[in-house]
Amino acid sequence: MIVHESDPITLVGGAGLSDQLFDQALEVARLVVAADSGADRALAHGITPRAVIGDFDSISDHARAALPEAILHPMPDQNSTDFDKCLRSVTAPLILGVGFCGDRIDHQLAACNTLVRYPLQRCVLLGETDLVFLCPPAIHLPLDAGCRVSLFPMGAVEGLSDGLQWPLRGLNFAPDGQVGTSNAATGPVHLTITAPKMLVMLPVDRLNIVVTALAESAARWPEGANPR
Repeated sequence: MIVHESDPITLVGGAGLSDQLFDQALEVARLVVAADSGADRALAHGITPRAVIGDFDSISDHARAALPEAILHPMPDQNSTDFDKCLRSVTAPLILGVGFCGDRIDHQLAACNTLVRYPLQRCVLLGETDLVFLCPPAIHLPLDAGCRVSLFPMGAVEGLSDGLQWPLRGLNFAPDGQVGTSNAATGPVHLTITAPKMLVMLPVDRLNIVVTALAESAARWPEGANPR
């Protein structure tokens, strides 16, 4: 592990990111780790990251010169993304990822793939409109009626739900089959999921609800889930 913290971490990437969204993440997680050119974004925000991790193909020369050599951790491997490199190198009770959901669809899909590859991490990716996280085995979300709840499977998975307009019971989800976009809460939502394969997407203004729900959920995927 490159970074091991007992407090939440904001992980910043190099994709499009507003100051407002960055500040929203920092309100929850003041410690910052940068993925490659996320270091430029952190410096522009007046922050020296705890560490910079990535293949260093996009960090600027200015950022590299401005940062202490000891916090730079280049990984030249081209078979994984910078987000992947960070998730396997950082431990924290919660990771908020910003700068990974903008600009390019292929990058967004790769980020979703990485969330599923590391089910032991409690990681929430924030976009300008939505947030996304891997559903734990069980979670309670105190949402208001009408709140949009989208569920997208990254593999074969089933589940049970309370508080959804269209319940999950009896449905077999798969990325090439049944998906659960544009469902809606009828009130507080409780989800029970059979495998670490289901992504939950909510409006980004529900971040504090998600952070609290993940902290209060004692259910975790077992060691060895989704081995690489």
